[in-house]
Amino acid sequence: MPLPAYGVLIGTLNRFTREDPNNFGSWYHGKIYVDTPAGTYECAVDVSTPAGIKVQYRVINGLSSAAFANDAALPAGWHPLQSTSSSGAIDYVRSDMFRVRIGCVGTMLTWFGEFLRRIFEGLVNRWVDSTGDNALDELEAQLVGSTRVFVFGAPYTSGLGVHDVHMNQGDPPGQFQHLDGIWQDGGTIVERPTGELVAILTKFETQSLHTDGNGMPI
Repeated sequence: MPLPAYGVLIGTLNRFTREDPNNFGSWYHGKIYVDTPAGTYECAVDVSTPAGIKVQYRVINGLSSAAFANDAALPAGWHPLQSTSSSGAIDYVRSDMFRVRIGCVGTMLTWFGEFLRRIFEGLVNRWVDSTGDNALDELEAQLVGSTRVFVFGAPYTSGLGVHDVHMNQGDPPGQFQHLDGIWQDGGTIVERPTGELVAILTKFETQSLHTDGNGMPI
């Protein structure tokens, strides 16, 4: 069963804060505050867990503006999205804009091109283990100076906010697997004054990047 609600919040950066790492309760978050016509939203980004399960992050520069056109055309505010490839939803496994492109190799030898792509992707846009602050330092650096912020995830059940701003598929059996699904991943994408798009994605180490059509690990 997928998330009960999913979408994207679009607005401008109001401020960025981080919880006290010595007094944050169950999870350690960075908080992105985003201004919209409806008010300022709080967006909670997980960067550490109390159970010792590692959080990992990845930064992808120069996203395709064509692949992001559906979301870029939306006005500021919260927008529910269907969990489909054409709605503007993102998927860490399936979204073309998160894939490294290696020119014409893939057209010459499809299987070999895919093999090389995965190698280059691991080298260029590798997943980094979060210590909490290193992930927040990177997130803050990308947010500062942005013209627009796009935060994907689930809306708060009370008040203006977004959570589940991380991968939402590939969980092992347990507490969270019942929420898994495809085309419902969370994440932050910032737009720079130059028009460049940069993604900051997070996942838990236990989540698989190989999933079936229901978002279950394979």
